[in-house]
Amino acid sequence: MTAPWWWRKDDGVVITVQVQPRASRDHVAGIHDGALKVCLTAAPVDGKANDRLLRFLAGALGVRPAQVTLLRGGTARRKTVAVHVPGLDPGVLLRGIEL
Repeated sequence: MTAPWWWRKDDGVVITVQVQPRASRDHVAGIHDGALKVCLTAAPVDGKANDRLLRFLAGALGVRPAQVTLLRGGTARRKTVAVHVPGLDPGVLLRGIEL
């Protein structure tokens, strides 16, 4: 069963993310308005927050950064990200988070 914030595709999963830039630390804050809320220390300037988001998700999911790509939302806080790993369970991002 999938959550509203992610769904499977042929070569992995697609994740809807709500980004909060300029946070005190990088972390997953839970689910916000049907999206995975990720707080990032990076500022939304010159693509820095987008780059940090992709690297953060790759590290949190244990995949290579090249396997995580931004599909939509380059200049918005709400983004769509693809993780190109068949069989991946993005629910691991919520382990240890009280919802």
